[in-house]
Amino acid sequence: MKTVAALLVFVSLAIIAIEGQPGFGLQRCLCRGAGAKMVKPKLIEKVEIHPVSPSCGHLEVVVTLKNGAGRRCLNPESLFTKTIIERIENKTRSAQKNV
Repeated sequence: MKTVAALLVFVSLAIIAIEGQPGFGLQRCLCRGAGAKMVKPKLIEKVEIHPVSPSCGHLEVVVTLKNGAGRRCLNPESLFTKTIIERIENKTRSAQKNV
C-alpha cells in the first residue's frame, strides 16, 4: 500500500514538472510561414515586433489592419518590413533624445 502511494506521489510530481517544460523543438510562434512581403501602409493601424525568444526562434512582425480587417504577419526579410522596423527604431531614438 505504501509503495502504491509513493508511486502515485512520484507520478504526480513528474507530471507537474513536465507540464511546465516546453517540448523539444516546439515553438509557439504567432506567424506561420514567411508572411506577406507588403501591406498597403494606409491600411496599417498598429505594428507589433516580437523579437526572437525561447518560445519562437525567429523575429515576427505583426500588423493590425484598420477597420477590423484583422492581423497580418509580415516577412521580416522583406525590404518593406525592414523599412518599417527602421522607422520605428528612429522614432524611438528621437523620443529618447527628447526626454
